[in-house]
Amino acid sequence: MQQQNIPISSLIDMYKSGALRLPEIQRHYVWRSTRVRDLLDSLYRGYPSGSILVWETDEPVPTRDGAIAQDTTAFAGRKLLLDGQQRITSLTAVLAGEPVKVRGRRRPIEILFNLEHREGPPTEVTEVEGDLDSPMTPDDEAPDEADENNDGEVAVAERFKHFTFVVASQALQAQPHWVSVSEVFRTANDSTILKKAGVVSFDDPRFQKYSERLTRLRQITRYNYVVHVLERSMNYQEVTEIFVRVNSLGAKLRSSDLALAQITSRWPNLLKELEAFQEECEQSWFTIDLGQLVRSIVVFATRQCLFHTVGKTSVADLKRGWEEAQEGLRFAINFLRTNVGIEDESLLSSPMFIHVLAAISRVKGDRLTQAEQHALTQWLLVANARGHFSRGASESVLNEDLNIIFRTGDVAALLEPLKRQFGRLHVEASDLVNRGAGSPLFSLAYLALKAGGAKDWFSGLGLSLTHQGKLHFIQWHHICPKSLLKELGYESGEINEIANMAFITGQTNRRISNKAPLEYLSDIVKTQGQAALDSQLIPTDQALLRLENYREFLRVRREALASRMNEFIREHAGL
Repeated sequence: MQQQNIPISSLIDMYKSGALRLPEIQRHYVWRSTRVRDLLDSLYRGYPSGSILVWETDEPVPTRDGAIAQDTTAFAGRKLLLDGQQRITSLTAVLAGEPVKVRGRRRPIEILFNLEHREGPPTEVTEVEGDLDSPMTPDDEAPDEADENNDGEVAVAERFKHFTFVVASQALQAQPHWVSVSEVFRTANDSTILKKAGVVSFDDPRFQKYSERLTRLRQITRYNYVVHVLERSMNYQEVTEIFVRVNSLGAKLRSSDLALAQITSRWPNLLKELEAFQEECEQSWFTIDLGQLVRSIVVFATRQCLFHTVGKTSVADLKRGWEEAQEGLRFAINFLRTNVGIEDESLLSSPMFIHVLAAISRVKGDRLTQAEQHALTQWLLVANARGHFSRGASESVLNEDLNIIFRTGDVAALLEPLKRQFGRLHVEASDLVNRGAGSPLFSLAYLALKAGGAKDWFSGLGLSLTHQGKLHFIQWHHICPKSLLKELGYESGEINEIANMAFITGQTNRRISNKAPLEYLSDIVKTQGQAALDSQLIPTDQALLRLENYREFLRVRREALASRMNEFIREHAGL
């Protein structure tokens, strides 16, 4: 195996020109902007950043498109990137100013550099985050909310003043000493950047400091990655085994990514079929992760959900499993949307639910009796609200459910494991104490209020996660504002309870801002009528809306929410 030292600038050129391609076994680009920020920070400080693994081959190996558009050359496909995709794609996006394609949309990765950053080791804590975002955004945590007023801008600037790199926001872009990293790399002339930062003279003491920091930032492109190059004599299956081992040992890929690599090495162009099916699901507003599609293939090929048998499962069985999986998943999406009102995957406490629904579809041949429909609805709503797959080993829980379906075909029998797991199938007010937006009960609250006729308080639009336009996205709104409750000494857990939340659009949320409930709710009644509050279960007793009575307000609304949730389950389950 050869080893080369290649600077970032050359790797970016190779990626953009198409000389460095992705084999089909690679996964999607999944990094969030915060991880790109941290990579730049490490490179700026000269910290180690791992190595790159490439296979140089003349074999006609299936490839996939990267997240950034690539040119085609006579040498396209000669070098295949096995390890380092996320880093090279991120660096190309920021340093070359190229937008990335994520979930069907192209967007730039905007990172800002602080010309006034502290010297020495970083003071901020590196965040460990997941890679997926929810289409429902919290009210006070919405990224642009701080941009709405000067107080917000001051708060944002103060919070990040010691950071070296941050994900761009309007508030920070307005600060003169924060500059776009992509803009820095677009030009070698610092005059425009320095002028924006207020430096108009060589005598300004900031001139030398800022110039040195910009030079140091540009030197990131000179960072040499150690690139390991696999021999041409290796075949595709052997390289796939290396890919799996490298990523298993480094814990960089999920088991589903490794399973996909093993399957595609024997089943060329499967990835294109999976991506085409993903696009079909997106038409119904459902995003199914590639890993879940792979799991679905395994479920129908092996009648269980673990990936360890993939390497020994015949391609014929895998193809049969994929045919069944597609039909089953179509049923699952339709059942979720039309029978229980779950419009997209963000309302599921786990993606594992789709596999149970898909299995029932195939075992029953898409013919469910009314009793089976009701039992399935009850199981789905209760299991989703109580976090059925979030307790213990989710794969073991899923396998128990699949075993019931594949072995007996008895839909109602799915309720027995739930009873053992939780002791009861109804929701009690006490379940909501200190439970916030991260709780599985949160989506049930949304569904129950939506079914009860809840609408936005200004536009009058009914609740839906599929509304067009950013201003109409559904957000959760603290009925009693966080800032006012904090001033009165209430704890974070009780401030952020589901019982303190209503569902409205982002536009309405900004209009209300942090007004006290007695101040803004009366205006809503005048324009929309009392039903606007009743449908969101806002107490009619005005004394409960006084902030000093907040805990009693929570108690009353918990009771109302629990009652509405149980009523919603009973109605949809025919109980």
